[in-house]
Amino acid sequence: TGSSDPYCIVKIDDEAIIRTATVWKTLSPFWGEEYEVRLQPTFHSVSIYVMDEDALSRDDVIGKVCITRDMLAEHPKGYSGWVSLSEVDPDEEVQGEIHLRVEALGSQGGRRLRCSVLEAR
Repeated sequence: TGSSDPYCIVKIDDEAIIRTATVWKTLSPFWGEEYEVRLQPTFHSVSIYVMDEDALSRDDVIGKVCITRDMLAEHPKGYSGWVSLSEVDPDEEVQGEIHLRVEALGSQGGRRLRCSVLEAR
């Protein structure tokens, strides 16, 4: 139909911790949602999956972005900007990007992640 029903799932080390609202019938969703969660001292990565909700079958994965612990360390003031989606299934072509703001707050013992899922296209 030329549109999707996108939402995002944020995972820390493969554990889903956040699900955004679904934005119906669009290829350019705006979420504007901000979350803050505790980070385990041993965390490795934060992944944001852009999904397409489907009422009749399993939801489709449109693409994902993975931000590693090292990438966060390279940006001590956080990262903000458009990030291209990468494929989850190597047989699927992925197009699109997501606008994120991600920053690690606090000290090693009590770190928190502030994640803003803004929009996609």
